[in-house]
Amino acid sequence: MAQLIFVRHGQSLYNLENRFTGILDVALTDSGKAQAKLAGDKLTGYTFDIAYTSMLKRAQESLQIILSEMKMHIPIVKDKAFNERMYGTLQGLNKAETAQKYGLAQVEIWRRSYDVCPPGGESLLDTYNRVVPYYKAQIEPELKKGQNVLIVAHGNSLRSLKMYLENISPLDIVNVNIATGIPRVYTFDAELKITDVKDL
Repeated sequence: MAQLIFVRHGQSLYNLENRFTGILDVALTDSGKAQAKLAGDKLTGYTFDIAYTSMLKRAQESLQIILSEMKMHIPIVKDKAFNERMYGTLQGLNKAETAQKYGLAQVEIWRRSYDVCPPGGESLLDTYNRVVPYYKAQIEPELKKGQNVLIVAHGNSLRSLKMYLENISPLDIVNVNIATGIPRVYTFDAELKITDVKDL
């Protein structure tokens, strides 16, 4: 049996300010650091052989806090495949103000839909098409060897991964949200079939 656990980074400054963040490299708030610390506390007792994260500091810092809380030293792989989806011209804008300008329905389509891109940005489908091939090529072989893997990344990169792992349809993924700082635990058998999944 192998385990894969993913955690969305703690609250960032732009999360707090209700802004589209995307690939902008925004730091954690004090609350975000506390969320990461709590995630590490919840994961105490679990063991990992390797960790993966994005190229963005809010995910990297969350991972470091988690591992520090667990008193664990393991190899860390950073890759842009796990970056947040790129929100194009919406990046840095306040979500409420953007809804006033374009209409709430349009903003919700940009935020939640599977295959509609925000202006100049990526759709969730685009994000899926970089996250899932990387997962299959780099992480599934680790799991097949019985290695336990930790991923600390972003709401949409993890939505993409959850969609793949749990066979969620493009229609249903619209209603899926990944909360900050909540570890999700997948347990696999030798054929990489999921035998258990839970949030901590």
